[in-house]
Amino acid sequence: MSLTTLSAAELGRLLSRRDVAAREVAQAYLDAIQRKDPTLGAYLTVDPERTLAEADVAQSKIDAGDAGPLGGVPVAIKDNISTADQRTTCASKVLKGYIPPFDATVCTRLRDAGLVGLGKVNLDEFAMGTSCENSAFQLTHNPWDPDRSPGGSSGGSSAAVAGGIAPLALGSDTGGSIRMPASLCGVVGFKPTYGRVSRYGLVAFGSSLDQIGPFGRNVEDAALLAAAISGHDPRDSTSLARPPIATDALRSGRLHGIRLALPLELMSDAAEPGVLDSVRAACAKLEAEGATVEEVSTPSVRYGVTTYYLIAPSEASSNLARFDGIRYGSQVDGSGHVGTVAATRGKLFGHEVKARIMIGTYALSAGYYDAYYVRAQQVRALMAQEFETLFDRFDAVISPTSPVVAFRLGELSRDPLALKLLDTCTIPANMGGFPAISIPCGLSDGLPVGLQLMSPVMSDEKLLQLAWAAEQVLGSLDLPLG
Repeated sequence: MSLTTLSAAELGRLLSRRDVAAREVAQAYLDAIQRKDPTLGAYLTVDPERTLAEADVAQSKIDAGDAGPLGGVPVAIKDNISTADQRTTCASKVLKGYIPPFDATVCTRLRDAGLVGLGKVNLDEFAMGTSCENSAFQLTHNPWDPDRSPGGSSGGSSAAVAGGIAPLALGSDTGGSIRMPASLCGVVGFKPTYGRVSRYGLVAFGSSLDQIGPFGRNVEDAALLAAAISGHDPRDSTSLARPPIATDALRSGRLHGIRLALPLELMSDAAEPGVLDSVRAACAKLEAEGATVEEVSTPSVRYGVTTYYLIAPSEASSNLARFDGIRYGSQVDGSGHVGTVAATRGKLFGHEVKARIMIGTYALSAGYYDAYYVRAQQVRALMAQEFETLFDRFDAVISPTSPVVAFRLGELSRDPLALKLLDTCTIPANMGGFPAISIPCGLSDGLPVGLQLMSPVMSDEKLLQLAWAAEQVLGSLDLPLG
């Protein structure tokens, strides 16, 4: 039995029965990281001593009966989530070597549930990207084909789970940054309802859009991790006063009688034929189990990318103003205070981050605020209303997660618009704060295709049940874990 090929839920059951020790599981993954990560490039920080010490603490919780269903199971953490006394760089030279003095709420909850941190994984700088090629430190490779992108911005998270060097991972999703890489790597990625998981300790990109969520090899794993990190947090003003996501009824999910809306705008020629074929085949399988799939029109979707790339950069331009080289992080000396700030930001921010800051600053500037930012917020409200109206008639919206399968590294780097258009299917969930999940639904040219399910605000439990039921019908992929 290879511990690194088991699901997180299976590991949790073995650990709870004392059939295996938490330190043994942690060491198996540390060995796998040492062996495989030089090729994958998923991890930015690994501290074996810290991981093994956390495993010993987790074992004490298991022995005392205080651990959750994932007690002793390792988890990788996206490097824009604050970890006390461990580097949190956001894959940016601005924060190279930065060590936070505090944990994000999700990290505290991981420890409380008995999970074990494996390390910090790569991302597009400050979570701004779709390919994980914008990291200041290294490229991350797709385990299905090392010449291809794992998706972004949470590419390190998806590659670690798909490649057998983490059973679980945390990512963040601002416009699809959990679901897109999950699709390209053939794993499950879940974005909960906005506010269902605390953002305290997440380095902010777009504050009205950001949401932390889980990666797993199957729906059960993702659901259990979502349950561990969710729930109200008074330190986050956007946190909903709701209990943690419940998983006790997960396996009660059924497809019979479920009504699914399939937006025609997301099944257009902009998607690869192989992706469309896989999604249509998946819909047919769900219908054979009693679900109803009806084609609908969602006209606002065509404006989603434009709207997102006004709102998110505007919020980023404000949020990233704090990275000035004065209070924390790296510093480039300049002439006086203003010169130092300008030199630090000019030389240490990457191209994509600087471009988005400038776009956001322009959209918020006098004379353009109403024409760009306010208009974008109006379209956002229209989009949210359009999907809320759909949810009056349907249980969920179904679509491709990504219009393409994993593309070759460097293939789209000179075409930033093409990269941004890859977010077309995922952006609506962030605009309305809806929960959404990507599950594998087949292969195209030997590469994974993701199926996205999106449902109303606060329907996380029902969405996970639906995804679990769909997974039973569609099956899972044989991930490249070896």
